[in-house]
Order: sequence, then structure tokens, then C-alpha cells
Amino acid sequence: MQLKLGMSPISWSNDDLPQLGGETSLETCLRETRQAGYTGTELGGKFPKDQAALEKVLSEHDLKLVSGWYAGLLLNNTLKNELERVTPQLELYAALAAPVLVYGETYATVQNRQNEPLVNKPVLPDSEFAAYGERLTGLAEYCASQGVALAFHHHMGSGVETERELDLTMAHTGDALGLLIDTGHLLFAGGDILAVIERYGHRINHVHAKDIRAEVLKAVDREQDSFLDCVLRGVFTVPGDGIIDYNRVLQALADIKYQGWIIVEAEQDPAKADPYEYACIGYQALKQVALTAGYAIVD
Repeated sequence: MQLKLGMSPISWSNDDLPQLGGETSLETCLRETRQAGYTGTELGGKFPKDQAALEKVLSEHDLKLVSGWYAGLLLNNTLKNELERVTPQLELYAALAAPVLVYGETYATVQNRQNEPLVNKPVLPDSEFAAYGERLTGLAEYCASQGVALAFHHHMGSGVETERELDLTMAHTGDALGLLIDTGHLLFAGGDILAVIERYGHRINHVHAKDIRAEVLKAVDREQDSFLDCVLRGVFTVPGDGIIDYNRVLQALADIKYQGWIIVEAEQDPAKADPYEYACIGYQALKQVALTAGYAIVD
């Protein structure tokens, strides 16, 4: 079995908190990503959106476009309108042979609002998941027809944050919709990472790997703290620097025969946690546990 390790540019510069790493150049992000050992990257706000320019900058750093965030609105949008919204980004990803497009539900989300506490996240009534799932499936089928798989990202502060909300989403969508497992977000939301991997192994088509600092998580007050407050306090870190047992996570992925990309993320303040240093920590930690689980790392 084979794994490919990529790094998210969010470790250097956060699009939701532009004051974090805003002065760091794309050149620095990509150069240090490759120096740390990674072979792929997701897109961020600093990347060119023109195909030729994007191909050029990735080629200069010997990196592949793996995926990137799509801010979906299907909780409150028609499938027809969503298809129009996604097309430019989907065409770019297809042209660069990116394997997946990451769907994050952003209607009424509080994930990018520093003045909104986590408790104010949108809540979808159980009765509405069937219609929501039908629209998601339609979008995923269209993306697949264009050669790019859709990976659904459960996310803190969004309408699909908890394990239960994820279960309802998976129950009401077809297999065309893949699942992105984000270890940090799932644990933050009180979910069981290993149980979710076992339950939805056949649908997992992308993985985000980050870790949790226990002392920061324990102090979170959902009535007062926003998601971005938690990020600024350092709730997230890279694999190997927190409380998640990645030996068990990688073994669980091996057990379901997952192959593909794992993207290391570290949503933290680069002034407090040097991005290159933490990129190296995450790479070495994941490489070691992946090899122990029986994977070969593709470079």
C-alpha cells in the first residue's frame, strides 16, 4: 500500500486570519514544504488561479496540486446554482489532475467569524438531511464526471461538525460523495476517529492530519470562544506534537486499505510555532507511523 504526504499552506498563512503569516510569501511556503519532504500541496489564497501560472509555480518547487477547499453553500442553495459556482474551480483542478476537491459547508458557518462563539454554529434539523444529501450527491456525481472526486469535510463551526451530523450526512448521500477524515476537527468535536474510519472506510478519499493540544482543548468554552479564538490559542498542532495516537490512526487506515494523500495541517500562529519546524515534525512523525503500519511513502 502506498501513501503520499502533502502539506497545507494554512500552516504558513491562514486565509481566515490574514494577520497570521500574511507577510510570508508563497515562494517561502512552497520551498519549505518541499524541503520538509512533502510532495504535494493544497491550494490557498496566495496561489495564482490562472492554470499556466499555477502549473509553473508548482513545477518550480516539484510539488503536485492535491486538493483545495471549496466553500459550498448547499445547505441553502440549489444544485443548479452550486454547479455554476463550482465549475471554474473544478475545471482548474481537472486541468492539473488534482485527485480531489474538498467540499466544506459554509452556509451560516461560524468557522471564519472571530466574534461568533462555537455554540452559534448552524444546526440542520434531522428531517432536512435527506434533501441536503441529495444535493450533495448530485454535486459529487457531477465532479466525478469531470474527473475530480468530491471529498466532504466535516468542520468545526459548520453545519456538519459532530460525528452524529457526519453520520446523518453519510446516511443520506450516495457513494459518489467521498469523505475527508480530519483527525483534529473530529476529536475537537468529540468524535471517535477510529470508529469513523472503520464505519466509512469505503468512502474515505482524503485525509487531513493534525493534532490537538489537550490543555488548550480542555479550556475551550463553547459559549464564549470562537473557532478562530481556539486556533489562536493553539488548539491544533501537527502529528507527533499532540494527544492523537497516530500509530492507531495509520493502522486503522491500513486496515481499510486506504491509499492516497495525507495532508498535514497546523492551524496555528506561525509567530508562535515556526511553520518549517512543525512541517518537519509532522512529516517525520507521519512517515514513521505509516511505515510501521505497512505503507510505502511515495516520493
